[in-house]
Amino acid sequence: MQSLWFFDDVNLFKVLCPHKFKAYKKEHDFCAFRKNDYIYFELDSANKLYLIEKGKVKIGYYSEDGEEIVKAILTKGELFGEKAILGDEKRDEFAQSIDNSTSICSIGVDTMHNLMRDNQTFSFKVYKFIGLKFKKLERRLQLLLFKDTKTRLMEFLNELCLDFGYDCEKTGDHIINHPYTQKDIASLIGTSRPTINILLNELKEENYLDFNRKEIRILKKSA
Repeated sequence: MQSLWFFDDVNLFKVLCPHKFKAYKKEHDFCAFRKNDYIYFELDSANKLYLIEKGKVKIGYYSEDGEEIVKAILTKGELFGEKAILGDEKRDEFAQSIDNSTSICSIGVDTMHNLMRDNQTFSFKVYKFIGLKFKKLERRLQLLLFKDTKTRLMEFLNELCLDFGYDCEKTGDHIINHPYTQKDIASLIGTSRPTINILLNELKEENYLDFNRKEIRILKKSA
């Protein structure tokens, strides 16, 4: 199954970072962010794109009543702020580090346009990323419109297995070490935190999974 919530198969950092290009390497630096530091805020000027060298970044926005809505949590090799190259002048979302050792490669819009013009591989990867992002948004809308909350949660857990999971050699369980809080999961699948807690406990009682704050374990007999 292709990842719809994350784009781990499109490691843009490997080919897009200006450090990979001799003409830009000397003039380019990485920026370090601690947990809860903001890379940019809503309504900031959209004059750069960002690649994650390491760490994790939360992308979101605030609703009219001040509620934080999490759109995505991104990891190493992923690009964000890409609307800047599509003509957006202001940010309609915020980007926040959720790791104590996040390292970001920033790319000016003009530099990105030059690299896209001069490098076909670069352009292909950028367009692939944007295409996958539109596909993700379309899929997410379908889930929100046509699937019940438990089904949305189950599909989200399947995606987490692909993105963060591994098989335990001793038990055969699928173990997921993920960066999400229950509030984040609730925001991503369009429900409330109490509902997520209830559903996770129901799945636990059904012996489908076990979980704690940092890990979800899909039990072998249900996997």
